[in-house]
Amino acid sequence: WLKPSGSATWPLFSGSCDARKVSMGKTRVISKGYRHGTRDKYSKKYRTKGLPGLARYLVNFKRGDFVDIVADPSVQKGLPYSFYHGRTGIVFNVNRNALGVEVTKIVGNRQLRKRIHVRIEHVRKSRCNEAFRQRVKENDLKKQQAKKEGKSIVCKREPVGPKEMKTVEANPEEVEVLAPLPFVENYF
Repeated sequence: WLKPSGSATWPLFSGSCDARKVSMGKTRVISKGYRHGTRDKYSKKYRTKGLPGLARYLVNFKRGDFVDIVADPSVQKGLPYSFYHGRTGIVFNVNRNALGVEVTKIVGNRQLRKRIHVRIEHVRKSRCNEAFRQRVKENDLKKQQAKKEGKSIVCKREPVGPKEMKTVEANPEEVEVLAPLPFVENYF
């Protein structure tokens, strides 16, 4: 396109169609950072802000312990990726400041065992197997008592079966028979 020599202003560059003002496509950046999408997940509750207390650091962890990964956003070091926040795993390694935790992750149609290292501030002892441990202790006591008495017991849990059969009987005076009224064709 050549600019005509006689015109004072070229219409394509007039104020109504300024090339700098027109925006095309997406104007927002899609964040792909390490902590993207964690505005609520990594926010602390009211009156709980600040660094963790000493009790968090004095907990003893051993290999084989069940632990819950709960990210503490006030400590940025050793912070796990947001997917693992709230997951339960098993300790496979104990270091000076961190724990190696094995977590299962479902990817497609398979379960992967992911191994990550997380600092102690972001880990709590899990209570997921408390009921199981309690049941084991109770069963051991039952087995000891049964052995002393010379009996054999079954410690397996059985599901609650269907309710027992019962027959419902009614007095003949209380029975009401519900039947439709006969149709009477009455035009008057």
